[in-house]
Amino acid sequence: MPKLPDPVLWSIPAFILLTVVELISFLVHPDEEEVGYAGKDTATSLGMGLGSLFTNLLWKIPTVLLYNAVYALTPLRIGVHWTTVPLMLLLQDFCYYWSHRSNHRVRLLWAQHVVHHSSRHYNLSTALRQPWTDLSFGVFYLPMVLLGISPAAVAFCGSISLVYQFWIHTERIDRLGRPVEAVFNTPSHHRVHHASQGGYLDRNFGGILIVWDRLFRTFTAETERPVYGLTKNITTYNPLRVATHEYASIGRDLASAHGWRERFGYLLRGPGWAPASATSVEAVAVEAVTATPVTTPKAEATA
Repeated sequence: MPKLPDPVLWSIPAFILLTVVELISFLVHPDEEEVGYAGKDTATSLGMGLGSLFTNLLWKIPTVLLYNAVYALTPLRIGVHWTTVPLMLLLQDFCYYWSHRSNHRVRLLWAQHVVHHSSRHYNLSTALRQPWTDLSFGVFYLPMVLLGISPAAVAFCGSISLVYQFWIHTERIDRLGRPVEAVFNTPSHHRVHHASQGGYLDRNFGGILIVWDRLFRTFTAETERPVYGLTKNITTYNPLRVATHEYASIGRDLASAHGWRERFGYLLRGPGWAPASATSVEAVAVEAVTATPVTTPKAEATA
């Protein structure tokens, strides 16, 4: 099997150059409606990206061990060839869709992925704001290994997807031609994904292709200007806190949970999940406040 390069490492100079070009474009041709760049935010995104290069080395160890064990057990083998790589990329993109969708629907996975959505800016530096943890351990891509695709080829396809998704993190590119928008993930589609408005939440999970979102009904077109960030934004620029703030929030919820049912809910349900008891208490409190009559001194004297 030929030695496969790491497209991400080879693309780092291009990432830096294109980010500088985009930054200059905002200085030369500013747009009041676009968010643009901010110094502290950009520094945090760059710090998260650099940190992920090192932390990912540790998180890849259990993934590589798992992939190699499964690959040794399956009798199938698919070689790396110009005829097979497009099919590998197609399968990787399908697996990525479900991985990405799960990262938004399971809170424990959201705790790692929320890092990428924590910026209220949307530019090429935002693409570099990558998580420092990976608790899924690559299980979403195990079907590729089971079909006989080598772990090295799986990693190669993942890197291709990551490189592709860099350029779609921009406001400088408007909608592309209708055929492109119908098939591929574009800046317009991904702006929706990074928006915090209710109608845009948890939409457009595709990596390279947008066809999976259209097929599984998670697609939303860009209509109104997105508001980027989280429904509850963080105010820190400390990379360590950015990487761990949702884990800390989960820890606080687990400490206040009553029983294992609530604990599993906080871990495995959606990011906004709360036990019915807590919701009922809040509803009763609101109802009590709104239903309490306003007494006057005269009424109290009469009583």
